[in-house]
Amino acid sequence: MITPREIVYRTLNFDNPPRPPRDMWDLPLSRWTYPGEFAALQRDFPSDIQVISPVFQNPLREKGDPYEIGIYTDSWGCDFENIQRGVIGEVKNPPLKDWATDRNKVHIPTEWLSMDTELINRQCAETNRFTLMGHIPRPFEQLQFIRGTAELYMDLADPPTEMLTFLKEMRDFYCEYLMLWAKTDVDALFFMDDWGSQKSLLISPKLWREFFKPIYRDFAQIAHSAGKKIFMHSDGCILDIYPDLVEIGIDALNSQIFACPLINWSNLPGKSLFGGEIDRQDLLVNGPCARIDEAVRKVHRHLWKNGGCFAHCSFDAGSKPPFVRQVYESWNSLFPSN
Repeated sequence: MITPREIVYRTLNFDNPPRPPRDMWDLPLSRWTYPGEFAALQRDFPSDIQVISPVFQNPLREKGDPYEIGIYTDSWGCDFENIQRGVIGEVKNPPLKDWATDRNKVHIPTEWLSMDTELINRQCAETNRFTLMGHIPRPFEQLQFIRGTAELYMDLADPPTEMLTFLKEMRDFYCEYLMLWAKTDVDALFFMDDWGSQKSLLISPKLWREFFKPIYRDFAQIAHSAGKKIFMHSDGCILDIYPDLVEIGIDALNSQIFACPLINWSNLPGKSLFGGEIDRQDLLVNGPCARIDEAVRKVHRHLWKNGGCFAHCSFDAGSKPPFVRQVYESWNSLFPSN
């Protein structure tokens, strides 16, 4: 019998799997608000992917709980203020006000390099699911947490020398961390950065290609050199950089495909895989089920070519359980023998 891991690999390789792999992302708020419905979804539509979380032998500098009301401090020294239990807060007071004077307020978390790799390998050995690195680099977003979004945008337009130096330090650290993961038994490495607004990229494609595409290319090369797949997540309308992501070798991209016209995606299957996420800003909040079924069939029509996308859904704060369930029921109806 085919295993979940094999289904994912055959999908990634466009090798005619019996069905698309199932995957669901969620927030604690969703699990806490709908515990019974959430458990039923996991029972009826089990994920084919297992996220592997690390344990660090050296203590992290994190303080607090990112999903509880109050202040959570991340490993880099950024304070997140949270006013809603079950979701993640925002950085209101970035630590780096001036590149020339505040660099010592930012900590590069080298303690991540004390990761217990034997424990990761044991977790991988104990499952037949596709295993995915679960503690991930996010350079653009982390820079915003450190510097502030508006300030970072201005820095990118006219980059201070100190910023360029720090960006190289961050890139080197993330690459070292990914190389450590690449030596484990996980099937795929993973990174993320939310790049899109509702209508376009947050910065110009030219600046993105100058500052961030080379970093992502390094990430992909680390994964592929070790025989791993490389996954990426990015929210918003990021259609302008899809060809670049295919070019550098991203194997699977989770993104808000309904933020971009699906017709523009039709020439991309066969080169890279797309997450297949159903619209969580409208459909999973408002439904009805008939519209969700139509959306799933549209994703299948445009993106499924003997592989090419996942049966993916994000159970977000506003998502309703019947609409999440409809996503997976609709995918099942397209592959009735499985």
